[in-house]
Amino acid sequence: MTKNTNWLDERETGVWRGFLEASQQLVAAMDRQLVQESQLSGAEFAVLVPLSEQADGVVRARDLARSLGWDRSRLSHLLKRMEARGLLKRKHCSSDARGLDVEITRDGRNAIELAAPGHVDFVRTRFFDHLTRDEQDALASVSGKIIAALQPECG
Repeated sequence: MTKNTNWLDERETGVWRGFLEASQQLVAAMDRQLVQESQLSGAEFAVLVPLSEQADGVVRARDLARSLGWDRSRLSHLLKRMEARGLLKRKHCSSDARGLDVEITRDGRNAIELAAPGHVDFVRTRFFDHLTRDEQDALASVSGKIIAALQPECG
């Protein structure tokens, strides 16, 4: 420990711990809801969302990993399991022989369409219904600042 550490005061400690607890509980509850209602884990749902939002249902694996903030190994293991379940297909990228494309299948599209209404209801009832519009705006601002602070410096 260094003498120059700018320790959190009691208020900051409470804010930080409250944020962590709320985040962890929200993610865990969301995952439970998805598994119970749609047999998709939160991670599987997170992979299927961007695939389902593309007109052709295809996303480069590296872009998918980057958008999810995952390393290639974690994504690769999950994609293998999801492919075995018939939710997606992995295929060589036509524009780059070293690349890998991920394509949602009909079963994957059905799974995300089944999961989406319950997920939206969960987000509304467990998150938005407890926040005023001003609190939502403040949270969006705070989230943006935190995300910006976590981005690697350019150049």
